Amino acid sequence: MPERKLQSTYPLRLRLHHIIFEADTPAGKLFDVVLIFSIILSVIVVMLDSVAVLQQEYGPLFYLFEWFFTLLFTVEYLLRLSCVGRPLKYAGSFFGIVDLLSIIPTYLSLFIPSGEYLLVIRVLRLLRVFRVLKLVQYVGEANYLMRALRASRRKVAVFLLSVLLMMVIFGSVMYIVEGPEHGFTSIPYWAIVTMTTVGYGDISPQTDLGQAIASLVMILGYAIIAIPTGIVTAELTFSQQITTKSCPQCSAEGHAPDAIYCKRCGATL
Repeated sequence: MPERKLQSTYPLRLRLHHIIFEADTPAGKLFDVVLIFSIILSVIVVMLDSVAVLQQEYGPLFYLFEWFFTLLFTVEYLLRLSCVGRPLKYAGSFFGIVDLLSIIPTYLSLFIPSGEYLLVIRVLRLLRVFRVLKLVQYVGEANYLMRALRASRRKVAVFLLSVLLMMVIFGSVMYIVEGPEHGFTSIPYWAIVTMTTVGYGDISPQTDLGQAIASLVMILGYAIIAIPTGIVTAELTFSQQITTKSCPQCSAEGHAPDAIYCKRCGATL
């Protein structure tokens, strides 16, 4: 009872923030589940609407569904802006932009005439598929992986730079060894295709030396695949346990279970 009375005294804005941005409460979990199913259904409607036969037969129904989901996500977007301490900061964040992209095409289609501009409207409809990106923020494992990728970004950057240097070196060597007469008309293409193990086969070395170099590049290509996996896995192993706590002021996430203040702005959680 005391806990219920305490929760009832919370300002409406703070209670909305707990429901919309956090998943530690039954109301927050229910909100996330409903929103996840709405996103999935809206994306399915967009994909079905792209099928010509279905669009001709069920076009008006798809149109009604589209407006229903657009209004639903519009209300959700406005609620998110209203319950955070810095609405402009959230609006300019990744998920804030995704939220806007998921609703704005329907409204823009009202002001774009048909006829020769029909293709533009179809392109705008494709932007609605960005709704599927909203699912990422409701999956704890995805957020866990994103934090590991951020923590290992410098190591991954050094790795990619090393791979780029190897591609330039081997591509230049093969260009010298084989030459344009054997189809090597550019330096980077063959090296990228070979080292990434794609192996289109449209360009292949003809000389013995070129084939030996190509064999070495292929082996290196398989060897380097495991390196970024190991880097990210190490960060996943040593990452600390976190909760779904979200700062009501700056919307920062990834706080420790015993955190009392926001690690970014210092606001009380």
